[in-house]
Amino acid sequence: MALNREFVGRSSPPSDPYEVSRVKIREFATAIGDPNPIYVDRKAAEAAGHPDVVAPPTFPIVFGMVGGSDFLANPELGLNYAMVVHGEQRFEYNRPIYAGDVLTFVTTITGIRSLGKNELLTVETEVKALDGEHVCTSYNTLVERGGA
Repeated sequence: MALNREFVGRSSPPSDPYEVSRVKIREFATAIGDPNPIYVDRKAAEAAGHPDVVAPPTFPIVFGMVGGSDFLANPELGLNYAMVVHGEQRFEYNRPIYAGDVLTFVTTITGIRSLGKNELLTVETEVKALDGEHVCTSYNTLVERGGA
């Protein structure tokens, strides 16, 4: 079944504040297999000019999945998660994410289109500090196989 095009432009409500901890950064770096010491060692991060450990560049996927999961599970959208594969991902940063940051995020459906028998759902997650500073934006494309 085709995805509901009326969802294009809809956004999730702003998330609750998410405190980025050294533990979460360490767990994420371990999960992706990146041994860079600035992700796990505060002294190494400081020596590299950072105020604290730095989150790996793909860390904001956590926000997209947390912020968008309930929103994208709306039955009226018609997305069948059992048929979803990850299509594309990219990030645009204004600054790195550090341990101690408290961030909020909003996920917006920016596009839905058919490609052959598949439906492509494009979402954008805007990540901000509590003071409103724009930290980064995550762009994701999900592919629902056989949904068209």
